[in-house]
Amino acid sequence: MKRTLATLAVLATLLFCGLQNVPAQEGVSMNKEEARQAMQQTYNYLKEAKVYYLATVDQDQPRVRPFGTVHIFEDKLYIQTGRKKNVAKQLLANGKVEICAMKDRSTWIRVSGVLVDDPRREAKVSMLAEYPELQRMYSPDDDNTMVLFFQPGTVEATISSFTAKPIVMKF
Repeated sequence: MKRTLATLAVLATLLFCGLQNVPAQEGVSMNKEEARQAMQQTYNYLKEAKVYYLATVDQDQPRVRPFGTVHIFEDKLYIQTGRKKNVAKQLLANGKVEICAMKDRSTWIRVSGVLVDDPRREAKVSMLAEYPELQRMYSPDDDNTMVLFFQPGTVEATISSFTAKPIVMKF
């Protein structure tokens, strides 16, 4: 019995960390409206979770850190960071990322795709309007504020749980 419980605990941990391939139902968005809905569902999940973990690559070393900004602007899913941070350098060198968040201790989302730097002032203004508390540290006119969007067509978001089939969305 102890061994079975220990095995279940290890399997649950592997599943939670995304280290085990779980067969997923197909959920490929076929049109613009379905892609918009998939992006909105992804945004809503990340917003409700409040904190997500962004994984980047630093040469051959994975790097993970907590983030909290997520925003939709001009029909694209955005995040924000400081241009002077190591994460910004990593993202500029390799835009392939994965995000993971858990909102209710029973479901989690993984979002993978390619992030693209958007240097436009209006994108920064929109992000900072969504997160006014960041305006103490960032400005749309400084050299530090960096907003990035997920390149359309590269995003796969999977909502998983221990009790239901994964929901896979692409946009």
